[in-house]
Amino acid sequence: MTGVTAAAIGVPPFQNSEVTTAAVADATLAITSVRSDKRRPSSREPVCEDITGQASEVVSDLWRDRRGRGGTVDRVSEDLREADVAVVGAGLAGLTAARDLIGEGCSVVVLEARDRVGGRLLNEPIGDGKVVEVGGQWIGPTQDRLAALAADVGVDTFPTYTEGENLLEWRGRLRRYRGTIPRVGPLALADFARAQRRLNRMAREVPLDRPWEAPKAREWDSMTARTWQARHLRTRGAQEMLELGIEAVWAAEPEDFSLLHMLFYIHSAGSLEMLFGTEGGAQQDRFVGGSQLIAQRLAERLGAQAVVHNAPVRLIEHGPAGVVVRAGGGVVVRARRVVVAIAPSLAGRIVYDPPLTGHRDQLTQRMPLGTVAKCMAIYDEPFWREQGLSGQATSDTGPVKLIYDNSPPDGSPGVLLGFLEGARARELGRLDPGERRALVIDCFRRTFGHRAAQPDRYVERLWAEEEFSRGCYGCHMPTGAWTHYGDVLRTRAGSIHWAGAEVAEVWSGYMDGAVRSGEAVSREVLAAL
Repeated sequence: MTGVTAAAIGVPPFQNSEVTTAAVADATLAITSVRSDKRRPSSREPVCEDITGQASEVVSDLWRDRRGRGGTVDRVSEDLREADVAVVGAGLAGLTAARDLIGEGCSVVVLEARDRVGGRLLNEPIGDGKVVEVGGQWIGPTQDRLAALAADVGVDTFPTYTEGENLLEWRGRLRRYRGTIPRVGPLALADFARAQRRLNRMAREVPLDRPWEAPKAREWDSMTARTWQARHLRTRGAQEMLELGIEAVWAAEPEDFSLLHMLFYIHSAGSLEMLFGTEGGAQQDRFVGGSQLIAQRLAERLGAQAVVHNAPVRLIEHGPAGVVVRAGGGVVVRARRVVVAIAPSLAGRIVYDPPLTGHRDQLTQRMPLGTVAKCMAIYDEPFWREQGLSGQATSDTGPVKLIYDNSPPDGSPGVLLGFLEGARARELGRLDPGERRALVIDCFRRTFGHRAAQPDRYVERLWAEEEFSRGCYGCHMPTGAWTHYGDVLRTRAGSIHWAGAEVAEVWSGYMDGAVRSGEAVSREVLAAL
């Protein structure tokens, strides 16, 4: 290490052997920053400047020195990359941030733990070039940023199939109905409608950027959604309907998260009706070719060298001058800034040097992901349509409580999609796959008849079992989390910035929210460079 590097980090040259890798990397970045700041870019020049050159030589010398002294870094096996910004996670948030930063002239390296892009979006081929989505799949009204991104990369939408009557399995009987809300009796319907109006009204009092500052934040954050439900819904039918909706949206149970979190989510989407609804709601449309196609095409635009697969990030060394991000496979990225675009609970598993504040770490301990399994039975045709059925069904028996027609745009083959969510996903997720399949198919048989008992193929995805997801759809906040820790959810930690669906203010937890967070964090990073 040279004397100028030692001076940059404030230690005498003769103490060089005691300086850590992170410190030298910081010093090198500081030197580079001084050089690049000699002139500010004009409005026609890229915001970011190249940081290669002598700086990399200093870091290379450091690693050789560490190897020679018995250090753990082996320069031969390291894959060193340099960029203005490193991005952790190649889901919609990370890819969107990378797109916007590259568009402003920054060099970006995206590190993805999986062997694919898309995060919690995943297409499953079913033959003839067709797919079903075993991850996130829907887009609805007001999800404008996701719609704009899909249009930009040439991915069209088509409506979720809703023609015909829906089915309701309720109290041991099977009946048909139309509309979003199952016909469970006039008293229960009136009770549910009253609760829905009240929740929407309360949700509008929760500031999307600072939920902990709501007038009744402490009160609402001290009780679970279950507590509020028990106090304010008078009929068993209405309580069960709300519970079913909660499981469908959060993939969790009403006792798992606070009322304040529920209200934030409702306001973030616009209304409870928007969260629950198909036509006119969040489940209105699907993507031709599957939702993962959006991420795949976006990644292609970034270029083959921009995204590194099979590179789970294990360590982020950070300081005022920049970061060194260390990932699996020996990949090392030295950058001025890093965007961590994965779920907060997963971000908490990364080692940070120096450690992040306890406040930030305890936030990530309080943001578990939901538990869900998407289960699909594939048939030669959607036979239920001939019977005047939409393919949508609701059951109070389960274990599958919600069913959709998930067939491709042309209706062939026929696909029934069933959800295991919350407690049922936790219970059935521990069963033998064959036993779980039998229980799911039996639900399809009870609602759609004996023909549903013999699918040509069965597909399922248990998101809690995926190493680099550990749940779906998004994270939720238990009691006390928003009011005590919410202020650090979006606040950057020096040169570390946060993104992801859970960080979004609008459509939090959804694909649209992920895109919005990617756009927002790119602006934040550009302002800090």
